Amino acid sequence: MKTKITNGNSVRNATRKWAPLFLGPVVIAFIIGFVWPFIQGIWLSLCKFRLISDAEFIGFGNYIKAFQDVSFRHAFWYTALFAIVSLVLINVLAFAVAYALTQGIQGSNLFRTVFFMPNLIGGIVLGYIWSMIFDGILGRWSTSILLESKFGFWGLIILMCWQQIGYMMIIYIAGLQNVPGEMLEAARIDGATRWQTLFKVTIPNVMPSITICMFLSLTNGFKLFDQNLALTGGQPFVIQPGGTTIKTTEMLALNIYNTFYGSSSSSQGVAQAKAVIFFILVAGLGLAQLGYTRNKEVQQ
Repeated sequence: MKTKITNGNSVRNATRKWAPLFLGPVVIAFIIGFVWPFIQGIWLSLCKFRLISDAEFIGFGNYIKAFQDVSFRHAFWYTALFAIVSLVLINVLAFAVAYALTQGIQGSNLFRTVFFMPNLIGGIVLGYIWSMIFDGILGRWSTSILLESKFGFWGLIILMCWQQIGYMMIIYIAGLQNVPGEMLEAARIDGATRWQTLFKVTIPNVMPSITICMFLSLTNGFKLFDQNLALTGGQPFVIQPGGTTIKTTEMLALNIYNTFYGSSSSSQGVAQAKAVIFFILVAGLGLAQLGYTRNKEVQQ
């Protein structure tokens, strides 16, 4: 017994001794790559600047301008709607595909590869590919994805689903394969139908996978940028009575980008304030979703 205790103490002492050596570089990289830029970003959101070296503190003026920006408010609600619709469609379709591919059908490995491959293509490339596809389809009716807001919205939804479903499918397959076989067998013995087994046994046991997929879908929906830039670029445009131009398919990330490279002398500061608001929004929604769905998980 003394030998075991001694060995345990030596292991703990060795862990304490070498932990800084391994954790130190990670902590330093995290501070340099995230903490310091984040703090600097918050500071710049309170400044008027063209160059960081010329930053002039102006308080919360940039935040006031950001909330007064009609295009930013439009981009917020447009992005929120897009994130909700894409979250539902991606997860429902990905789970359905994963469920079908875990039922022992022939060629399931080939289907998994085919569904996953779109996720390997870059967002900019996907945007241009689907832009040509939609132009070919809508051109028959003498219209374009750049001329109708509804076409732009559903075009982005289709693109996002096509890219993300395969990735989420892999996560759902892993969750479905970990459902205890004895629970499924017990449900069959008790006379449960396929639908009852799915909703009462399978889905509750797959909640950890649902939590991950919903988090990724939600955050990806809000952070979408390159696909939005390549597919629609925010078009079509609408000019408000006051002369303000609203890009009807412009999402939050693209709105921040366009603001930063705007012609106004204070555009960089306003864009930085929008970026801070954007971070708080995405982080808050992501944490709220994680907390809610984790409470639904079954402890095995």
